Amino acid sequence: MPPAPFAAPTAEAVAETVASLLPRARAELAELVAFRSVADPAQFPRSECEAAANWVAAALRAEGFQDVALLDTPDGTQSVYGFLPGPEGAPTVLLYAHYDVQPPLDVDAWVSPPFELTERDGRWYGRGAADCKGGFIMHLTALRALKANGGVPVGVKVIAEGSEEQGTGGLERYAEAHPELLEADTVVIGDTGNFRVGLPTVTASLRGMTMLRVTVDTLEGNLHSGQFGGAAPDALAALIRLLDSLRAQDGSTTVDGLAADGVWEGLEYPEEDFRKDARVLDGVELIGSGSVADRIWARPAVTVIGIDCPPVVGATPSVQARARAQISLRVPPGTDAGEATKLLTAHLHAHAPWGARVSVEQVGQGQPFLADVGSPAYASMARAMRVAYPGEEMQSAGMGGSIPLCNTLAALYPRAEILLIGLSEPEAQIHAVNESVSPQELERLSLAEALFLVDYAASRA
Repeated sequence: MPPAPFAAPTAEAVAETVASLLPRARAELAELVAFRSVADPAQFPRSECEAAANWVAAALRAEGFQDVALLDTPDGTQSVYGFLPGPEGAPTVLLYAHYDVQPPLDVDAWVSPPFELTERDGRWYGRGAADCKGGFIMHLTALRALKANGGVPVGVKVIAEGSEEQGTGGLERYAEAHPELLEADTVVIGDTGNFRVGLPTVTASLRGMTMLRVTVDTLEGNLHSGQFGGAAPDALAALIRLLDSLRAQDGSTTVDGLAADGVWEGLEYPEEDFRKDARVLDGVELIGSGSVADRIWARPAVTVIGIDCPPVVGATPSVQARARAQISLRVPPGTDAGEATKLLTAHLHAHAPWGARVSVEQVGQGQPFLADVGSPAYASMARAMRVAYPGEEMQSAGMGGSIPLCNTLAALYPRAEILLIGLSEPEAQIHAVNESVSPQELERLSLAEALFLVDYAASRA
């Protein structure tokens, strides 16, 4: 039986409830952060992700969600699904977050343990606190605030992905095989962030991504550098030259045939602010050309994210026979990720020095995304954020990262509106050591999401 008709609560009542729920949000976020849910069995046991998935499923069941299920996705991970019915005739909203996280990187560089939520200087520190376990807690807090004030005015589907950070496409393929599962009138992706703390922001565009592993072979085996060095082709040196071919002198990305002259039309990113946010060392120049916004939101960007080579400690005087690197290429809206993959692969083969043998393996891929910020759902979100952030108007910005599911949902449900909000503002330092979340942002965005659901339901009545 569907819930009774919804009577809209006052914004003041919802705000008071959200504030009262913050201690619970912190306690639950601490529980969720404690799971070392890196979706890479080479680094952490699969049981950590399974435990996190079960925690999310239990939280949904406790809130009255129906059809809660752990979905076995084609990449070997699990996503968690649940459905909360709304009033008869109400629209359906899909809320997205992911419970998998990036590896902690250098554990010794963390001021506090990465998988132990720790409060310091007014922020909560821990891997996944902002990206994106905090996003799931944000969704829960918004729904709880509404339930305490008369009920949730829309039908709600929740999907918590288990391998977003790996880019292996499990949920995208599952959704394509089960197109009815995630169908909704609008989608709120809780995995981006405000342009700055206190400045309400929706993300208007996402760069796509392709991930490649390139292997360079030059010899049948390692050789003594004294006996053979100087004539024997060094695979590590060849790899370094090959990687260097991906950048111009000013650091701009240069992949043969790939356009790199896009211009961002919208909110600008002052260079001084970017240097501070990115923690660029004094005297070190930024790379690339054009405005900062052009470079990070409208143009491709290549990053060497790992190299297999002998570590300094224990290195022997050898000419290396093989070297390998993993390369991430971010591509802006308007560029097809599949075509970018082909161009990058061709570039790597074409620029191999000394006839070195190059092999390329694709690891992951996701298309860029461009939102329609003029849609009715965005108008509802703007009104909600105006209340949650007094004195501020909602801004639109780009994001250099990728959320491949967005394009899958847009293709499956072309009439659905897709909004992107979240807790990953610059101070959060997601993907780096000492990731953190602002509890004030968690409170304000939980309120904004709750008020959005009320406004959106009213606009569709």
